[in-house]
Amino acid sequence: MSKKHHKDQTETPDQTDQADGAQAAQFEQLEQENAQLKQQLEELKDKYMRMYADFDNYKKRMVKEKYDLISTAAQDTLSSLLPVLDDFDRAKKNAEAGNSQERFSEGIYLVYQKLYSLLRMKGLEEMETNGVVFDPELHEAFTEIPAPSEEMKGKIIDTLEKGYKLNDRIIRHPKVVIGK
Repeated sequence: MSKKHHKDQTETPDQTDQADGAQAAQFEQLEQENAQLKQQLEELKDKYMRMYADFDNYKKRMVKEKYDLISTAAQDTLSSLLPVLDDFDRAKKNAEAGNSQERFSEGIYLVYQKLYSLLRMKGLEEMETNGVVFDPELHEAFTEIPAPSEEMKGKIIDTLEKGYKLNDRIIRHPKVVIGK
């Protein structure tokens, strides 16, 4: 037999225990490193998921803000046209009165209809008020008068100025007369 083989057989139990202890210590160190790496991986996954969720929320918020900006731009333009609509309504109502000297010509009526239909296509809608129960969130009370009947108490009797909504958002509250 060779010297080397003979030497291996002559190792003492202390030397074997030391070698096993060194391997065990090295194995435990590798397990600790593995656990640390797994923990770091979980932390990075968590950070990634949070950043992804934040970015997704950011995208949704930007889309909503862009939509709001576009509708607000339209709101300013349409709000500036509301007095023109009021004047058209007064002229039409005055011309339709039986004892009126003024006429609402067919050409002006066509312009009136075209303007209203164009504004409706852009999302403008008139708020219905007459005969509706008064709601201070939706209506602006101008005055109160005695109700013509018991069932009209607390309801809107007359509308002094029409209210309008743009895409289900009130851009002008109607000014109303309430029955008491």
